[in-house]
Amino acid sequence: MTTKTRISYEAALGNYFKKSEFPAAQSTLDDDALLKQFHPDNKAGTITSLQVGPNKGSKCHIELANILQADSRIDAADLAGARIEETDVLVLGGGGAGCAAALMAAESGAKVILATKLKLGDSNTVMAEGGIQASIEKGDSPQIHYNDTYKAGHHKGKKKLIKQLVMDGPETIRWLIQQGMQFDLNQYGDLLTRKAGGTSSSRVVYFRDYTGLEMMRVLRESVTNSDIDVWDYSPAVELLSNESGHCAGAIVSSLHNGRYVQIKARSVIVATGGIGRVHLNQFPTSNHFGATGDGLVLAYRLGAQLRDLDSFQYHPTGVAYPQHLSGTLITEGLRSAGAYMINALGDRFVDELQPRDIVAAAIIRECEEGRGVLGDSANGQEGLKGVWLDTPGLEARNPGILKKRFPKLVQLGLKSHINITKVPMLIYPTLHYQNGGVEIDSNGLSSIPGLYCIGEVSGGIHGKNRLMGNALLEIISFGRRAGTQAVKDRQSRGHKKITIDHISNLRRELMQKGMPMETKSPLLFPDYAKFDMEHNVDKISRFSRCEACEL
Repeated sequence: MTTKTRISYEAALGNYFKKSEFPAAQSTLDDDALLKQFHPDNKAGTITSLQVGPNKGSKCHIELANILQADSRIDAADLAGARIEETDVLVLGGGGAGCAAALMAAESGAKVILATKLKLGDSNTVMAEGGIQASIEKGDSPQIHYNDTYKAGHHKGKKKLIKQLVMDGPETIRWLIQQGMQFDLNQYGDLLTRKAGGTSSSRVVYFRDYTGLEMMRVLRESVTNSDIDVWDYSPAVELLSNESGHCAGAIVSSLHNGRYVQIKARSVIVATGGIGRVHLNQFPTSNHFGATGDGLVLAYRLGAQLRDLDSFQYHPTGVAYPQHLSGTLITEGLRSAGAYMINALGDRFVDELQPRDIVAAAIIRECEEGRGVLGDSANGQEGLKGVWLDTPGLEARNPGILKKRFPKLVQLGLKSHINITKVPMLIYPTLHYQNGGVEIDSNGLSSIPGLYCIGEVSGGIHGKNRLMGNALLEIISFGRRAGTQAVKDRQSRGHKKITIDHISNLRRELMQKGMPMETKSPLLFPDYAKFDMEHNVDKISRFSRCEACEL
């Protein structure tokens, strides 16, 4: 049933409370048609073709293309008098992937510098809630995990990488437990698991609804207690290359004083995360403050091959009301536990445990066809739209589950002035994850010798859609592999010459294509930060403080 009338927040809430039962939804569109018509990746006018660089001609979201094809922030004159440091392995990024890589490199005897844009641990890792996939249950297997992952990615994932991911699952959990990570256990001390949308087995292990925060806690402690040299507030602004075109280090900028430092390294591991803060298609985002696609820009500028630049994940359950918290993530674990999604008419409209892209597209369909909650300027809710997440129903069916399993969500409800045991939360998709990225091999090595890319900055594992729990698995699996391999592959003789000649090549290409040179990248921070390179640490720290870290 389609209606053209606008259903207000109050009216939709009334429709919700009129019903005591919510029968399963009956789908009216097949999955392919639903995605083609309603998924944001397929919105008309959002895709362009790259005109310069190694992926020339590839499809790419316009906002991403704008920063991939932007001018560098620096030139050779900026490096005059810049301090030079040397290390065996340079890790760029202080989230889960970067920490795992740095720990393994240091364990292998290498001298390691870890440079991060914000403080160690400020990353999307701490904001991950749902858990980690690993085939540890009876009746499950790496093969089934592989099948689920490949299918959910619309058969576009790189088979070799998926195989590596799923085979590493059980050992990844063991390693994290050895580091001191906690997981929820049953009464016998066994790991609890739950299903993710799009999976055929209960495979996600978790800690409450802040698994990533717990993971980052132990990784940060491990790094702090090691010999790894951590540089906070030191974003990378350019990569260095040697006489053979291999990656030879990076140029980082201190947010304390705006000065550049050249770090010569025998291997470089980029773990800078995704691009949510660019707000593709003007969507709110669940991403942390520094997620501006820096690693993609730096790797591409040096000549690394990228893939799937037109594919991004919009998590179905981002907060829609109150609007000042728009985009804040609500874990998929809630739907895994049995929470329904209800439209403004009081009806379920999708199988809640379908893959994320299907569920997100279904929510957008409900809103665009008039069955979603739609606010207007008359009641001060202009731009408000979404559907209900049935937290009261989940609590009624499982008394105490919200407080026990989802304490972060309970706190979010309090912050929103909503008693989530009595009133449903309004949700709408939020820009969540970069499906594509730098082409890598099974150890995270890019097409540029000496340059490893791991975590969300890499591509190929998830295809065109990612399953819940595979991201936290990926950052540890490939982070550990890259850290170990980077030490093995480091050049024993070092580099004779380091340059930024690739910047001149970029500028020549841009001018030949008649492209504008005003935009500079990497962005480092979103536009609304009003960032400049002088004495901004206090300001950026206030902006970037992660709510999850305050729990």
